[in-house]
Amino acid sequence: MQSDAAVDLCREALISAALIGSPVLLVGMAAGLLIGLLQALTQIQDQTVSFVPKLLAMAVVMVACLPWIIQKMVDFTRAVFENAGLP
Repeated sequence: MQSDAAVDLCREALISAALIGSPVLLVGMAAGLLIGLLQALTQIQDQTVSFVPKLLAMAVVMVACLPWIIQKMVDFTRAVFENAGLP
């Protein structure tokens, strides 16, 4: 494998990982921000109050995005095998 092909492969892997992880991370961040604002307004400072809703929101997004995530992973894997250059 040429060095430029390896660099391209690593770049594509990082871009794919960022795309795959971003929906769940963005929802977790938004849920954390809203829950933090709600905790600041109500002065409830319990850690479990912020953890459980974030976990539920992230799980819902993960289930909703699962077909898209699997398709992205399959496309990336197929591209890697096609470009592997094996005899």
